[in-house]
This record gives sequence, structure tokens and C-alpha cells, in this order.
Amino acid sequence: MNIGNKVLKKLKEEISTKDWNRYIKNITYCEKESKETFRQFYAPNILLARWIKTKYNFQLVHLFELESKIKPHISISIKKNDNLKKENSKSHMMKESGNSAKSTILNPSFTFESFIVGNSNQFAYTTAKSVAEKPGTIYNPLFLYGGVGLGKTHLIQAIGNHQISLGKKVIYTTFEQFMNKFTTHLRSQTMDRFREHFRECDILIIDDIQFLSGKEQTQEEFFHTFNELHQAKKQIIITSDRQPHKIKGLVDRLKSRFEWGLMADIQPPELETKIAIIQKKCEIDGIKLNTDIVNFLASNMGNNIREIEGAIIKLNAYAGLMNQELTLEFAHNVIKDQLIEQEKKISIHDVVSVISKELNIKLSDITSKKRTRIVVKARRISIYLIRKLTSNSMPQIAVYFNMKDHTAVSHAIKKVTEMLKEDDNLKILLEELSSKITRL
Repeated sequence: MNIGNKVLKKLKEEISTKDWNRYIKNITYCEKESKETFRQFYAPNILLARWIKTKYNFQLVHLFELESKIKPHISISIKKNDNLKKENSKSHMMKESGNSAKSTILNPSFTFESFIVGNSNQFAYTTAKSVAEKPGTIYNPLFLYGGVGLGKTHLIQAIGNHQISLGKKVIYTTFEQFMNKFTTHLRSQTMDRFREHFRECDILIIDDIQFLSGKEQTQEEFFHTFNELHQAKKQIIITSDRQPHKIKGLVDRLKSRFEWGLMADIQPPELETKIAIIQKKCEIDGIKLNTDIVNFLASNMGNNIREIEGAIIKLNAYAGLMNQELTLEFAHNVIKDQLIEQEKKISIHDVVSVISKELNIKLSDITSKKRTRIVVKARRISIYLIRKLTSNSMPQIAVYFNMKDHTAVSHAIKKVTEMLKEDDNLKILLEELSSKITRL
């Protein structure tokens, strides 16, 4: 029995019979296309592939690690047939011709065309495109930094996919994979093979370099790899969740080299960009969500695009399996656990502070007894969004606003709800405020 089937057998013991028969039973392991750091599975359709990737990726990685001592990247693709072969991308065609043996297998859907550009990522996108067109000549290294799920991996793999289509040798790896390979080759005294792998390429892409912190031996090896590639004018691309000087335990000479080229940050997306991302995701996967659900996800799911994509897949899967229409109420019930996690992180003060700043009204006025029209409106909006975005009860909200009891809170919420039925501008304002609050 090959390692993939062993892992599936162990997974079967960990999950319910219902989930096994409904999901995992339908995928197959491809030993021929798998490596120690990359495991290939095939599923009968895109929905099942994405659903399993979202729900079971962590367990699959863990089980492979128990078997081989190496954490692999898990790929779940669609079963091949003649039609799919005809529609494959240039990068996949290069794989068929043997060129992919020189390069890392990247996600073919990560292209510049599929990346949604907004104010929050415009600079990073433009820079990445410039590097893709002229690697090794400008911005070397390219250092992208930003929070989790904002699109860093998409952009760097878009560079890689573009270069592979031109016949270049691209190595993409997470830092964890780099370190695991380093440790394995060091123990087996085959460091020449390790150096050959990472230094004889046209583009080296390292994801999540922040985990280099405190790894002295690995830092030493990466320092020399960096120098070799840079001197040979080979492109180096690095991502991190923070700037080099903020990575604790990183030696100064590496910090200095990371700053040689260009650093570009990706900020959390604004509401309009999140809406565009959701719409693009639905278009690619053939999922139909109405405007209310799209706006609801954009306003209430935080800024992690991977989590939002997971929620879209989850909604579509639940609707299909339960034969339910995708309504706003249904969407809220399906992903309510994810929303609760977010609610716990937002305080009443967070909500009122943002509203005070955005509406240019003193926070003390919003919480006072003032009855001017603009202050009353700000107070009602604050109460409405506190109830929507936090787990605070109406009595708790009443205490914060020095109200007599919760009936005043209920009245404010009812008033805003009624206004929303006739005022589209208010609806847009609330969505924008919700987005700014959740971005905290």
C-alpha cells in the first residue's frame, strides 16, 4: 500500500463514516505525480476538491508528516479527461513536455488576471508584475509583506506561473519546507544536492520567511544561497507577515539583504475590493450568490481572503447537499460560528470609535444625552452595529450609553432597520463602517 492510501486509511479512522462516504471516498491518490514535499490527489469535480482542501487539508498534512516526517503541500485537482487536457493552461502544458521537472508545481489559478486589484494592494500588484516581466534586473529581492490571507502567495505564484510559461526554472517553497529539506539533507550528508536544488534556478520564491527567526544554521545556509543567486542576477522573491527589521531573531546581514531591493506591503482590502474578490471567486467556481449575501460576506467575514473563499465553498456545498436555496438567512446560519469568533474580538468602544472618526462626531457626544439630529443618527448607527458585530447584550449596550434600560436600545435598532428599507445610502454607509470596524 502506498503512502497516500495509508494516509487515507488513517483519515477514515478519524472522521465520521458519513463524511468518509460523502467526501474522502471519492478522491484518489496519484503516487506517480507525488513527491515528499508535494502530494497529489484527484477528485471528480471542482466543488469536492475545494471542499476537501478547505476542511481536511490540515489533517492530511499532519498524517503525511507522521508517515514521512515531512509536511507536504496537498494538491487536490480534477480527474483528468480528454476535454480537460485540451483546456489546460500553458504551465500545465509545460509540465506535460517535461519542463516542470525543473520547476515547482504552482497553483495554475494564481495569475495576474485572476488577482483583484484595489487601493490596498495596487502597489504590490504593480511591483510584482514588473518583476514578472523583468526578473533579476529590477527590485531584487522583492519583499512582500502583510497579514494572513491578503494575497501575497497569489502574487508571488503569479510571477512564478508567468516565468514557467516562458520556460524558466522556478522554485517555490514555504520557509518550513526549505528548513525541512535543509535538515533532511544535513542529516543524510547530501548538502550538495540541497544546494544544487535551490541555487540552480532562475527564480527562487520563499513564502513566510518570518519563520526563519532564531534558526541559526538555516539562516547561515540561506544567507549563502541568497548571495549566490543575487550575484548571478537570479530573481529572489520573499514574503513575510512583517518587515525585515521587525523579525526577531533574524541576523542583521539578512535583514540588510532583504532590504536591498524593494519592499511592498499589502493592506487589508477595503469593502469594494472584498466585494470584487467574492464576485470573481464566484465567477471562477460557477457559484451564484445574490448581492445581499456578497455584501454580507464582505462586511462580516474579516479580511482573510482564504477564509472568505472557504466560506463561499462551504455555503455552496451546504446548499447543494441540503437542496436549499442560497438566501441571506441560510448563509448566516451556515457560517455563524466563523462570525462569532470575529464578534468576540470587537468591543463596544471599537465600534463607537470608528463611527466617531468616520462621521466626524466626538465620541463623548455619541455617548451623551445630546438630541441633535446628527448625534442621534450616529448613536443609533452605533447601537445597531454594536448589536450586529459584537456579542454584547442590549442591557450591556444600554449601560454603555447611559440609557435607562434595554428598551431604548431596541427602539434604536428598530429605527435603523426601518430606515434601511428605504435608504440605500444608509445601507452603503453601514457596510463601509462594518468593514472598517472588522479591519481593526
